Amino acid sequence: MPGFRVHITGSSIVGVGYGAAAWYVGGLPPMTCVLGAGLCSIAGMMPDLDSGPGIPLRESVAFAAAVVPLMLVNRLHSTGLPTEALILFGAAGYLGIRFGVTWLIKKFAIHRGMFHSLPAALIAGQITYLAFGAENQLYRYFMASAVVVGFLTHLVLDEIWSVRLGMFGPKFKKSFGTALKFLGPNLWPNLTTYSMAGVLGMASAGDAAWSEHFATARGRLKEVAVEQLSQLPQTAFLPQQLSPPQPQPPASQPLQPFRQQVPSGYQQPSYAPQPYQQPYQQPAYQPQQQSWIRR
Repeated sequence: MPGFRVHITGSSIVGVGYGAAAWYVGGLPPMTCVLGAGLCSIAGMMPDLDSGPGIPLRESVAFAAAVVPLMLVNRLHSTGLPTEALILFGAAGYLGIRFGVTWLIKKFAIHRGMFHSLPAALIAGQITYLAFGAENQLYRYFMASAVVVGFLTHLVLDEIWSVRLGMFGPKFKKSFGTALKFLGPNLWPNLTTYSMAGVLGMASAGDAAWSEHFATARGRLKEVAVEQLSQLPQTAFLPQQLSPPQPQPPASQPLQPFRQQVPSGYQQPSYAPQPYQQPYQQPAYQPQQQSWIRR
């Protein structure tokens, strides 16, 4: 059975290749590809949640408790919730996953049960699709597929390690076929797993249909807005030179031309021309001779 290092190394290598292919071939944004690669890497530890207390359970639950509330922020913000409600919801989600999910797994999960199955990989992808909110549906499919690929990487490694090569051909261990399976040995875990897959599948299909309808309506609204703007004259977008407002007369008084009121009996005074006068010239300075008498 491969250990923790083998699983995290294998899923990390697959995640890096998956993200690089999405960026180089699919043309997705680099940050989206990096996030998808990280989810694929962490998903490689998820099937070992049923292995009891240990590194896979502790690290996987801690990562999910921190990341899942962050993935829900965009969806919750679109509902119009205030910032305080978002913080409280994030804290509640962290505590619920960190302690509630851990208690349920320790209480009911058995090693190599339905956590090591193909329906469990489907459930992990459906939860990721519902949690991750994005306007572009391709990003949501990419994140969900990244988790499914990382989950399947773990199962494939388990099956590879269950085959041992000998001198007379391969030998199969007892654990062969317990990872890539559709049904487990017990009835109730099978019913619970397929019920969860069915409910989450219907929720994912409804969410996808609503998102596609909303995207179509938004695109149509954008086209109508562009068409209406194209019909406006080009001068409507130019700044208009505004003149200061002019005082308006009261409605009861008609507009009259402005006339200066002249009192009766007033005569315009006549001004007689003044005779021409020479401009004033300062006389030249002449020093005076003074006599000094010395006594």
